[in-house]
Amino acid sequence: MARYEFKLPDIGEGIAEAEIVAWHVAVGDTVAEDQQLADMMTDKATVEMESPVAGKVVEIAGQVGDMVPIGSVLVVLETEGEAAATEVPELKATETQEPVADGLVPEPEVPEAATAVPPAPKTGSFVPSEVEGRPSDSVQRASTSLGTSDGGDKVHKSDVQASPAVRQRARDLGIDLARVRYAGDRIRHADLDAYLLYNGGGVAHGPAAKRADEDVKVVGLRRKIAENMQEAKRRIPHFTLVEEYDVTALEETRAMMNRDRGDNPKLTMLPFLITALCRALPDFPQINARYDDEANVIHRSGAVHMGMATQTDNGLSVAVIRNAEGRDVWSLAGEILRLAEATRTGKATRDELQGSTITISSLGPWGGIASTPVINRPEVAILAVNKVRETPVVVDGALEVRKMMNLSISCDHRVVDGWDAALFMQALKGLIENPLRLLSMR
Repeated sequence: MARYEFKLPDIGEGIAEAEIVAWHVAVGDTVAEDQQLADMMTDKATVEMESPVAGKVVEIAGQVGDMVPIGSVLVVLETEGEAAATEVPELKATETQEPVADGLVPEPEVPEAATAVPPAPKTGSFVPSEVEGRPSDSVQRASTSLGTSDGGDKVHKSDVQASPAVRQRARDLGIDLARVRYAGDRIRHADLDAYLLYNGGGVAHGPAAKRADEDVKVVGLRRKIAENMQEAKRRIPHFTLVEEYDVTALEETRAMMNRDRGDNPKLTMLPFLITALCRALPDFPQINARYDDEANVIHRSGAVHMGMATQTDNGLSVAVIRNAEGRDVWSLAGEILRLAEATRTGKATRDELQGSTITISSLGPWGGIASTPVINRPEVAILAVNKVRETPVVVDGALEVRKMMNLSISCDHRVVDGWDAALFMQALKGLIENPLRLLSMR
């Protein structure tokens, strides 16, 4: 038997150390040649470390979250026969996403109707089993012996039928479906409501579920996000301005264009908003800028490299639409889809994840009424998109129901004055509320 020391190789870019973000082996495990040992993270990339030899793991360098210097021993293996000196493995690096300001890009396909229903959450939420008159795709059946409701009435059925959403809600509320009276072919949310009202004034009988305490170590991309957010808030004096926009005409234009889109991607609100930003920014160069506060230099960018905040499994990141000012809404829609998918799957390149000059952040239909986004340093502004909602509005002395949306802009007060931000938001209003003007400007 021989002892083989696998040392952390030089990952490049002048990196002196790397963080352990995941172990794929433990002491005592037997590994094959080329089997993945650990994931190591630098400032820009996650690198998969693979074993150049087969053997048994006898030592590992540390725990997840620990920093390991380049050239130090990462894993010690016990091998058959004589082991050669430490070899440098072939590195497989997948670009991670730069942590950015808070915010998300909506899923590529955003429902047209105002009654759009978001995907079913994992647990604990009220999700209708029917949308626009359509029954749920699946109905679970469970054979259960039914008892007596608290009111003393017998439920004469041998099977309980309920949609997955109703079944989940019943579990969360501690309701035995066998005790719920219902009419029709299955138990619905209204039947649960009636049961709660009849049996305790709307309060579930059982105690609320309690989660176990847990400690979650902040490592990897989540640590980078935390550090970046802390640095942005520490160094940048933020101010946020919220303005309301009437997007009724824009939504009608979007629906009309989608009906005749042919092979083009479906248009969400985002390409129109990016177009409006690109049209307005030339008159406000101090907003489309990056501030090097160590050199005391403000770089005003002629091109608009639009940062697009995106949610991934590991946290928030930003993909960059290069030269967004040169694209029309169809081109922007396609690039948004491409970059969002590449970012979520970890396939975005380094150039696609850095160099933005201003960032847009959207939660789509779940965007809330207003928000205070954190600036993606070293940029000086970020625009957050809030949800579209139908609101009664006075128009020419008459009350009308209009589709309204708030936009929230956070700015670096060292570079952007409140007056500049207010005028910029009004310039956006003139474009967003007049889609013909927005789409005809060049």
